[in-house]
Amino acid sequence: MKNFMGKDGFQWFVGVVEDRNDPKTLGRVRVRCLGHHTEDLNKLPTKDLPWAHPMNPITSATVSGIGQTPLGVVEGTWVVGFFSDGVAAQQPIIMGTLPGVPKTLPTLDSKKGFQDYEFGNYPRYTETDVNRLAVNETNEDGSETNPHSTLTQRRETRELAVGTAQIDGVVSGVAPTKTDLDEDNGGKWDQPEIPYGAVYPKNHVYESEGGHIREMDDTIGVERIHERHTSGTGYEISPDGTKVTKVVKDNYNIITNDEYCHIQGTSRQTIDKGLRVRVNSLGVSGNNYNIEVGQGSSVNVEVNGGNINLTTINTGEDAGDININASRDLNMQVGRGMNIDVKGTILESSKFKTQSTQEALTENSGTHNINTGRHQIDGGSEVDINASVINLN
Repeated sequence: MKNFMGKDGFQWFVGVVEDRNDPKTLGRVRVRCLGHHTEDLNKLPTKDLPWAHPMNPITSATVSGIGQTPLGVVEGTWVVGFFSDGVAAQQPIIMGTLPGVPKTLPTLDSKKGFQDYEFGNYPRYTETDVNRLAVNETNEDGSETNPHSTLTQRRETRELAVGTAQIDGVVSGVAPTKTDLDEDNGGKWDQPEIPYGAVYPKNHVYESEGGHIREMDDTIGVERIHERHTSGTGYEISPDGTKVTKVVKDNYNIITNDEYCHIQGTSRQTIDKGLRVRVNSLGVSGNNYNIEVGQGSSVNVEVNGGNINLTTINTGEDAGDININASRDLNMQVGRGMNIDVKGTILESSKFKTQSTQEALTENSGTHNINTGRHQIDGGSEVDINASVINLN
């Protein structure tokens, strides 16, 4: 073997990618090379160009799918490389891509090569090939002259004036509560402003054909990390470490074991529709729903126009109780009637008991036992007792 790469003269080339549909799926592309190939497609159609092999960096294994997939160039990309077979020029290898400032856009169905004549997708505009998010051209006053479309969309879709829980409270009666228990930020919050402020050449940007974007911005003072799906779902980490995540459709979190979450501040959740929490879906005893509130704080629940329903179901041994233990007073304020329907026995035991209602108090039970040191009934003008036997001791 007399002729091999390294023994013969090294043959460089610069060219334009015209086809990337490699039948062997190796990432190869067909390149029309300046000085080696004519631009006349009638004389040399793209299908007759040799396939050029991509050269991956040493950080990519490029074997058995390990490393970075050797895909990325598109029709219309300028590349630089060499011919491994020297002057024969039939075994090209591409080493990298060459950004530029296109003077013209591709012409569809043109008979000339050195362009994306088949699809007309690239280049898209006659400006630098470096991503707009990395360039960030500005006027003298600092305003952006050519902002990226995704940056404009993110600014236009910021969430503003999102309401937080407001407990109005009750100021009179036997069960008062403090009013306006959550007044922080006026009862609402805004999504932070988009912290973009890249200065060339500090912002390292990757954008795919479909519009997926990744930014690693090292601009001093506005360092950011930003990843965004073309649909708009993504996240951004601001210079101070604040993270904003936005999901434009459904969000699923699947954890196959335990989850631990430590919030060292205050958690605020605003849900426009409903909330459902299911605990112990396996039906295994001991998997409880526990809530603990620290010393000096309260549990406040406010329902605007609806009901509060607390129910235990099942019967027999599977039936559950509702237990309320008050270490001090149990205060109940009823705006209308109070109805109690007991199938068994009502037991009351206290040193002193007072019942006061504005309307009717109805108790329906099989047996009503009252054991108290003093029991006072004040019926005003009339007290009606209907029973077959009355025992007074």
